[in-house]
Amino acid sequence: MATIRLHGNPFSTATMRAAASLHEKQLEFEFVLIDMKNGEHKKEPFISLNPFGQVPAFEDGDLKLFESRAITQYIVHEYADKGTQLISKESKKMAKLRLWLEVESQHYDQPASKLVWELMVKPMYGLPTDPAAVEENEGKLGTVLDFYEKTLSQSKYVAGECFTLADLHHLPTIHYLMKTQSKKLFESRPHVGAWVADITARTAWSKIICDKDKTYIRSNIPIIRFCLLTPLDLYGVELCKCLSII
Repeated sequence: MATIRLHGNPFSTATMRAAASLHEKQLEFEFVLIDMKNGEHKKEPFISLNPFGQVPAFEDGDLKLFESRAITQYIVHEYADKGTQLISKESKKMAKLRLWLEVESQHYDQPASKLVWELMVKPMYGLPTDPAAVEENEGKLGTVLDFYEKTLSQSKYVAGECFTLADLHHLPTIHYLMKTQSKKLFESRPHVGAWVADITARTAWSKIICDKDKTYIRSNIPIIRFCLLTPLDLYGVELCKCLSII
């Protein structure tokens, strides 16, 4: 049995971020599904792993962590010799990578996550979208992506010529936003658009998406059987790719 356990929900952007790093490092792990709809993330035993009641939580032997970015950093350093090399041994390259980790968390993620909330999460729960919040955060994200466009005109990835942890951290919110009106912010910038196409096509990321889709399908079997003949893309669920599990 794998000594690594990831506790979370496959629809959670933070869980997806942690899982992506595990897949890129080609590590075996046990995924423990946390039913957030029923509040499992706010109850024992999960609350013992993350006292703030947020997914994901992570175990590797006797080590217990929470916060997705702390989890990914541990994974890429502890298992540096496995799978994709997501960090660098060169100090200057690593300094640039750390810079972009900060850019993602401090500048990109804040408006991106707010847009995911307004355009993806709220509709799923029948809540009204706030057009003013969407407009405000699209403006903020657009300004951030202007800087990305300039950077990506000079390098293939944000921190250089190789895919790194800095690129990986963007994937969950990009995945959701590319299924909303906010995709225009990425597609209207050619270098950003090419970067998005590149990183979302990675094999490790496709495993994350299929895991998420399988969870959705299994919890909505009556709906799926009704719609089997129609290719759907419902709330980011690419059903055509995963119907074989039914």
